Amino acid sequence: MNYKIQTYKEFSYIDEGKGPVMLLLHGLFGALSNWSTVIEHFSLSYRVLIPIMPIYVMPRNKATVDGLAEYITGFVQTLELHNIILLGNSLGGHVALVYLLDHRENVSHLVLTGSSGLFESGMGGTMPRRNDYQYIKKKVEFTFFSPTTASKELVDEVYSIVNDNSKALRIISMAKAACRHNLTEELKTIQNQTLLIWGLNDVITPPEVAHDFNRLIKNSKLTFIDNCGHAPMMEQPEEFNRILGKYLDGDS
Repeated sequence: MNYKIQTYKEFSYIDEGKGPVMLLLHGLFGALSNWSTVIEHFSLSYRVLIPIMPIYVMPRNKATVDGLAEYITGFVQTLELHNIILLGNSLGGHVALVYLLDHRENVSHLVLTGSSGLFESGMGGTMPRRNDYQYIKKKVEFTFFSPTTASKELVDEVYSIVNDNSKALRIISMAKAACRHNLTEELKTIQNQTLLIWGLNDVITPPEVAHDFNRLIKNSKLTFIDNCGHAPMMEQPEEFNRILGKYLDGDS
């Protein structure tokens, strides 16, 4: 399903539905389509927003987790969003955490899935083998439990990104910055209600990372999805939506 991209001031974003605000943050190679089933399911009861984070166009000295969190802060303030349900996948989870640490009172629930911030093993930290489509395809498939989840459209998109010199350099800068930006001590201070939805077969942020998040964040609940890798909302969308919906309904 295609959703209209809104533009207001310097921000481009999807804005669907009405109700409590649900703000979704994508990962390093993420696209808005990563969240399509979440939009479709939750826009019936929530106002679902997905800002396009300027990972590939921001100045390289701003290509950090803090730089993206600053961008999200501007987005939230500009659209006057309050009492947010904040979801983040991979790098998006890391950005969500940094935003929350400075705006705890504006987040009603935090939802992390395959989040960086403690440990992440991926392909973003070094220059990928460019012009090698099969290599990129294997790397994208590595994200998922089932390689078939890595559609040709998704592989083509990542291949295009890593073969764009400007974008590739920003990805490397961002990935290195994220690896250096460990939040172990900060996580201990979070009191917000937090849901961790993790792929049991995630090899990028493995299950032990999820257990660490669960141990460090006081009011957190951890749920694993079997036969699922680094992006549960893509690979097991029905189960992801069921778990999230049940949690938000207070039936967890």
